[in-house]
Amino acid sequence: MFVLSNFLFAIARALDILLGILYWLILIRALISWVNPDPYNPIVQFLYKTTEPVLYSIRKLLPFTQSIGIDISPIIAFLVIMFFKSFLVRTLLDLAMRIQ
Repeated sequence: MFVLSNFLFAIARALDILLGILYWLILIRALISWVNPDPYNPIVQFLYKTTEPVLYSIRKLLPFTQSIGIDISPIIAFLVIMFFKSFLVRTLLDLAMRIQ
């Protein structure tokens, strides 16, 4: 059973790292949006390409954001990421500890 425990632990750690990276990428994109970034800059293009699928799916679920004029999709993405980090990652870690 230690193999399954180690596998769950590795999945939990990888998921935790990926969610942390996504959190920082969305934060940097939100901060960069306050200025007028050069859309041809490779860093800006990387930020848009990595975060747009997540933010677009949230924008699609919230039709009222068009009428407000403020994009709240990064805030909702932060809440979802925090939920996944505190629920899913901790659940996987706890399950790995119990199997061990």
